[in-house]
Amino acid sequence: MTHTLHIVGGGMAGSEAAWQAAQAGVRVVLHEMRPKIGTFAHQTGNYAEMVCSNSFRSDDDEQNAVGLLHWEMRAADGLLIAMADAHSLPAGGALAVDRDAFSEAVTARLRAHPLISFEEDEITQLPRDGHWIFATGPLTSDALAQAIRAETGTEALAFFDAIAPIVHFDTIDQSKAWFQSRYDKGDTEAERKAYLNCAMDRDQYEAFIDAILAAPKAEFHEGETAGYFDGCLPIEVMAERGRETLRFGPMKPIGLTNPHNPDQKAHAVVQLRRDNALGTLFNIVGFQTKMKHGAQTEVFRMIPGLENAGFARLGGIHRNTFLNSPTLLDTQMRLKSQPNLRFAGQITGVEGYVESAAMGLVAGRLAAAEILGRPLCAPPRETAMGALIAHITGDADAKTFQPMNVNFGLFPPIDAKGGRRGRKDRYKAYTDRAKQNFTAWLG
Repeated sequence: MTHTLHIVGGGMAGSEAAWQAAQAGVRVVLHEMRPKIGTFAHQTGNYAEMVCSNSFRSDDDEQNAVGLLHWEMRAADGLLIAMADAHSLPAGGALAVDRDAFSEAVTARLRAHPLISFEEDEITQLPRDGHWIFATGPLTSDALAQAIRAETGTEALAFFDAIAPIVHFDTIDQSKAWFQSRYDKGDTEAERKAYLNCAMDRDQYEAFIDAILAAPKAEFHEGETAGYFDGCLPIEVMAERGRETLRFGPMKPIGLTNPHNPDQKAHAVVQLRRDNALGTLFNIVGFQTKMKHGAQTEVFRMIPGLENAGFARLGGIHRNTFLNSPTLLDTQMRLKSQPNLRFAGQITGVEGYVESAAMGLVAGRLAAAEILGRPLCAPPRETAMGALIAHITGDADAKTFQPMNVNFGLFPPIDAKGGRRGRKDRYKAYTDRAKQNFTAWLG
């Protein structure tokens, strides 16, 4: 039996899986096709490159399921959460990072590990021998996707992810924009001013919606249909669902006061969040889009304060491929038809950077334990990681399976013990139980 673990894909899941397995004493070969072979969304050859957002979302580990996932990753010596903490940016109650510094730090730590080696190559087949983890993410290459379909005997499901544009800070009109987190949330001044806001009155908002609806959109290839994940809807899809949808979504004006015009309540507000430590780049929050690039510059410059905006990156769209995991994977995240292969990350049907990294963490530990002859069960389903694994490997309905963020709806219900709990108490009970169970699993 070989004692080397091969990991395909150097994204969130693959990077974390490599770290966990190597820390357990297993030799790891990390295969990554970038930068030799690029993708639509990636810009570098670094590991754990963030392409859609720079946010790990809420860091509240008592009232939020993704915050609990952060806690579990920290408890398990997660590399990605440690590097996120080391390169965090002010973002209210969220954990946002300097994406370049983050991926560079992850890359440096992986390359410095004595048990990790690297191959810059594209894996196009599913190996029959050895221990492998496939963590190729939403941009799995066509050749590998075909090999997976050939092995599983099923068509890969797909939806479309859209990425948000990034603006150069020095091109934003500060006489119109202002810094403020919603409801001034945050413990420090920097956190209370983590977002840059651009207000619209009713007429400006209505004209903006008209422009979004009229803008030319990216075309789909023949035979492809769009099935978007609700947490990452393009703004034009939201606008098509109703003219007020954006105003009750990413453009909601509540909890914000424009100091340039404090007596007039904004009809809608566009928020931008700092995208790097230098504060030179800001991404437009929730503005994923499939509008064509020329139209994007025209439409987004209608936003007050962004009339002369310079864009470091415009939005785009790409196909996201994932497995029907409830039918294909066992509780060890192994392919049932070929158990020497594990899958991890977004290709398994979890959604989000944090969830992807967490599934890589578990897959790396499970694979290392198997190689070392110390079989390990998946985390208890009462934990955030365990709830995700239970969902993708059996709890979800295979007929309607779609990517899922971590949420308390995936957890086994809490016993009310004779009385009905309020939501705050219930969520605290979920996190207390999860921490206790996760600590025991680690031990």
